[in-house]
Order: sequence, then C-alpha cells, then structure tokens
Amino acid sequence: MPYPAQMDAQRIVENARQMIEAEGVDNLSLNKLAAALGVKAPSLYRHFASKNDLLRAVNLQTGQHLVEAILAAIEAAPDDPQQRVLAMSQAYRAFVHAHPMTYTLMFGNSSPELRPDPALLEQMAIPLQNVMAAISGEADSLAALRGMMALAHGF
Repeated sequence: MPYPAQMDAQRIVENARQMIEAEGVDNLSLNKLAAALGVKAPSLYRHFASKNDLLRAVNLQTGQHLVEAILAAIEAAPDDPQQRVLAMSQAYRAFVHAHPMTYTLMFGNSSPELRPDPALLEQMAIPLQNVMAAISGEADSLAALRGMMALAHGF
C-alpha cells in the first residue's frame, strides 16, 4: 500500500478519469477510487476537499487533453487554414469517441461547481482561436471558434 504522502493529485485525477470512462461518473466513489489506488479514502482528502473538487479537476484535465489532441492534429495538418480547421474538427470528434464519459461530464453537466476555472479554459482556447483567425480574420476569430464549437457540439 503506498504511503499517502506519495500519492499525488495527478495520479488521483488520472485514475478517476479511467474509472469514469470504465464505469460512468455515477459509479465513481472516493472509497472505490482509494481502493484502486491502494490507499484509504481519507488520504484523497489531502488533495481534494470533496468529490466535486475531484470532478472539477477531472474536467480540467479532460479539457487539457482535448486541446492537446486538437493542437497535435493542427501541427500534423498541411499549412492550409481550411485543412487545419478540418483537422481540428476531426481530432475533436475522435477525442469524444475515445472518451465519451469524461467528455459528457465536462460538457454535458450544467452544474457550476464542476466547471473548471473559466480563465484556464480561455487560455486553452486561445491557440484554437488563432487557427480560426487565419480564416475569419482576427476580429471575427472568437465568433468563428464559437461557431465551430457549436457545430462540434451538435448545433
């Protein structure tokens, strides 16, 4: 059994994400997560004050992984703005299919206490907005990104 001080937040979040993907968010319990990590449930509270705090961290990590996947697709795409937007959309779709439960937790949950810090989400969106600026122009890039995201979300 690992010593609780050797447990880090990143490992907890990653294990929680895996459990959510395998069993759904409703089946995630701190007791079950702690058992999977080889610690007692109170050890998790050293890193997260509540299950909501843990889910917020899962949502943030999900958003970070999504943006990383999109940025990797942009890097691999030809240096053509339309091809890059297509690559963004395809990477987004592939991510959703690969991580349906955590994606749903992040975007399908309207609960404000589970939303990551809006400033962090904004920082993650800026590189994507920059790609859209190559097509729409700087002034309309935010609206273009929002439009693309609305389409990706099934508008």
